[in-house]
Amino acid sequence: MTDRQVPFAMDADAPDRIPKERYYDPAFFEREADALWSRVWQMACRLEEIQQPGDYVEYSILDQSVIVVRGDDMSVRAFQNACRHRGVRLVDGPGSSTSGFTCPFHGWCYGTDGANTFVSRRGTFAEHNLEPADISLVPVQCETWGGCAWINLDDSAPPLRSCIEPFASYMDTWQLDNMRAEWWYAFRLPVNWKLAEEAFMEQYHVLETHPQLRIPGRYPMKGKAFDPKMFLESELHYLRVMSEGMAGMVHANDVKVAEGLQDVELPADPVEARATWERTLNAAVVEWHRAEGHAIPDLNEIEAKGMTEPMVYCFPHFFVLPMYSSASSYRFRPLGPEETLMEIWSLTRFPEGEERSAPTPPDPWAHDDPRVPPIPTQDFSNLPRQQQGLHSKGFEYMRLSEQIEGHISNFHRTIDGYLQGKSHAELAHALEELNINPLERPVVDLGFEQR
Repeated sequence: MTDRQVPFAMDADAPDRIPKERYYDPAFFEREADALWSRVWQMACRLEEIQQPGDYVEYSILDQSVIVVRGDDMSVRAFQNACRHRGVRLVDGPGSSTSGFTCPFHGWCYGTDGANTFVSRRGTFAEHNLEPADISLVPVQCETWGGCAWINLDDSAPPLRSCIEPFASYMDTWQLDNMRAEWWYAFRLPVNWKLAEEAFMEQYHVLETHPQLRIPGRYPMKGKAFDPKMFLESELHYLRVMSEGMAGMVHANDVKVAEGLQDVELPADPVEARATWERTLNAAVVEWHRAEGHAIPDLNEIEAKGMTEPMVYCFPHFFVLPMYSSASSYRFRPLGPEETLMEIWSLTRFPEGEERSAPTPPDPWAHDDPRVPPIPTQDFSNLPRQQQGLHSKGFEYMRLSEQIEGHISNFHRTIDGYLQGKSHAELAHALEELNINPLERPVVDLGFEQR
């Protein structure tokens, strides 16, 4: 592809500065819609939403709408949500229909495999308007992985797995496909989608924004005597805060398991004490869940492999935050230049083979709704103020820490690669650099930039 000029582009010589217009300029937003969202793999739904033949969901991204449906053969397919007659959308939201889809306007019908099955008053149409291949629903690339269905509007895009590594291998180790949604929330945030995501791409903000996470005793001060009992109490307090503050990021079952270990003996050395506590808790969590019939990996083996990152990102809009048995999962979608839909799933383990009801699609709450869990409430309180501040005439660009906020720069520069029209092959290395834990990451070479 030929490189195209990008308005308000990142400067390769100053990658730690982000022009403010990228967060609100309508033309830049339209460029993202045309050149980014039309070419990337997106998490369209969880498979619990389409468990039975005929179950379907509508996945929307800006002005594009896609039907994701479970076929009679239990395979998952995706189609553009438009009747081939005069473009009427066939579905609005989720539903179930083993007979397929009927256009509400003129009654054209389609099977769950996308094939046209009926044209009303067929004899009135010229034959060239009734070619079977031309009146079936337009297919959209669709793959399943990690308990989710994924779609890509670009027919030429490489397969899913090659675009989401090493995120996919990391989450395979955690057996993400064995987790199921316990609840699902949605929020309308009055900010640009990139700004919303960036609040979760760094932990520089944590102690200022989330003061409840300043827990005495978790990390002993140098030169101060180590108290194993105080350390244990602080660890239990931390688990409770994360469970209550995130409405289950640390699952309540795992908190109970931890509370049952209060009499564990810990070494006097703080490093050995932390290692002993983590090994003991990991083993106890696994033992409890396996006794309940849950499929769960050996958490100590995951620790030995060095795969215990608290968060893993998948470009352009998906996060998973695994902790012990369970995980939180985030998805972001732009609604306009300065509005974003954020969704959170609480994922946990259930007995193998147990029927799970499909999660109800949530009605989005406002960012300041009192029902929002405490920790996201604190994050959301900053975001509108930041979006408003970007419009200040005296503010030109964000200035990032090159060492601990580098992922944000890498994220923006990868977006520019898509907006420039770089090929999928040219962007492959950048995706590998992004699809990891975003926290405390430096600015890195993405492989396609020219100075």
